[in-house]
Amino acid sequence: MNQAVLDARAQDQQLTDEQVVERVLAGDTSLFEVIMRRYNQRLYRAARAITRSDSEAEDVLQDAYVRAFQHLRQYRGESAFGAWLTRIAVNEAIARLRQSKKFEPFEDAEGEVVHMSSPDRNPEQSAADNETRALLEQAVERLPDNYRVVYVLREVEELSTAETAEVLEASEENVKVRLHRARALLRKQLYATVGKSAREAFTFHAVRCDRVVRNVFARLQQLEITAPRQI
Repeated sequence: MNQAVLDARAQDQQLTDEQVVERVLAGDTSLFEVIMRRYNQRLYRAARAITRSDSEAEDVLQDAYVRAFQHLRQYRGESAFGAWLTRIAVNEAIARLRQSKKFEPFEDAEGEVVHMSSPDRNPEQSAADNETRALLEQAVERLPDNYRVVYVLREVEELSTAETAEVLEASEENVKVRLHRARALLRKQLYATVGKSAREAFTFHAVRCDRVVRNVFARLQQLEITAPRQI
């Protein structure tokens, strides 16, 4: 890859989401790659928090990007583009769970008593032969579904309470309650020890990132989608 191409890519990365969207809508569809690479990590983490499956989360990403590209003209800038895009991925993940009848409604009753699923190994045993990041991932994996997605969006992806509520189409109070409960459940085992490693959890590796970008463009070509739909 020559220096001119590298320089052009570096310049593309400096564009805001809104500038990228504007250029994609103007016909520079290849620039949609910037969006995908910018949000692959967040969307993967959000989708996996709901599906609890690496392969399913990756499929969700691809479907979400195709849907976002098709309906890009519907983005009005009323909310952050990242929140708009994440909501599409979350809705796609939830739709898949509903089809498999595994979806747990987001809103719950006050005073609900919940428990984490039992681990195969207790925290002391795990700490002896697993790295801190692996321990955290395992603990988060055992959280109830709706607590897990809130924890991932708030603590791992560092979305604000308002952004998380917008993505999940829930109240801010509900988000706060679920985050508080998730932290309490984690704290019982290992949160106080390894919470600072949250940003390293559920990493979206470069190989997977490249695969998602490649597959999304292939699907757009297969569906003969050359530009976002006109409204």
